[in-house]
Amino acid sequence: MPRTEAELFAFLAELGIAVSTKRHPPLYTVADSQALRGEIAGGHTKNLFLKDKKDAFFLVTVGEDAVVDLKQIHHVIGAAGRVSFGKPEMLMELLGVAPGAVTVFGLINDTQHRVRVMLDEALMRHAVINAHPLTNEATTSIASGDLVRFVEATGHDAAILKVSA
Repeated sequence: MPRTEAELFAFLAELGIAVSTKRHPPLYTVADSQALRGEIAGGHTKNLFLKDKKDAFFLVTVGEDAVVDLKQIHHVIGAAGRVSFGKPEMLMELLGVAPGAVTVFGLINDTQHRVRVMLDEALMRHAVINAHPLTNEATTSIASGDLVRFVEATGHDAAILKVSA
């Protein structure tokens, strides 16, 4: 059973990580979330849930305006050949979220560490990063250094790479 938003916040609190969360109507796309600009400061995320031909899974988190070359990204992230988007069933199984709510916070549900996470270096230059807290009905703001701590606390490597153009 995937962790809940409350369990995510409890995990962050156990790590001593302070976050702030703003509730809003469901946001399914970056375009939907851009209506909140000015209300929530910091870097806003776009997340790509990808798989390669050997069924390795990747979560690539970039800034909302980032341009990512999906035909070449496999070279950057170490995938076995070209990548495609992971199926919604695998997204739910591995990260515990549905399409439209993909988030780096979903790593809390990947207890078998099947997903490799890549954080775009341009996004990580922001002091504050904003992501959905396992639901697209809220946005949680976290310090970029604390986001790295969170990723590592879930047992994942926080690979910071130049992913976007």
